[in-house]
Amino acid sequence: MARAFRSLNHFCPKGFKLTIIDNDNFITIKASEKDFMALGDQDKRHAVEYMVRAKKALEDNGAIVLLVREGGEE
Repeated sequence: MARAFRSLNHFCPKGFKLTIIDNDNFITIKASEKDFMALGDQDKRHAVEYMVRAKKALEDNGAIVLLVREGGEE
């Protein structure tokens, strides 16, 4: 699974990252809303594509994946 996830690094826009959290029965992919909102329009599209590809790559390797965001207005 780690190899599948790392193979997608070239899709990740500069200044954006995903955090992988390994829970007992599933994996959580957490994206920072602050980092996402700081991206330009085209980079936002690339970030969304990166998140979807990361989720699919982990699911293709048998994981149950939850995609969440961190941050936002309180």
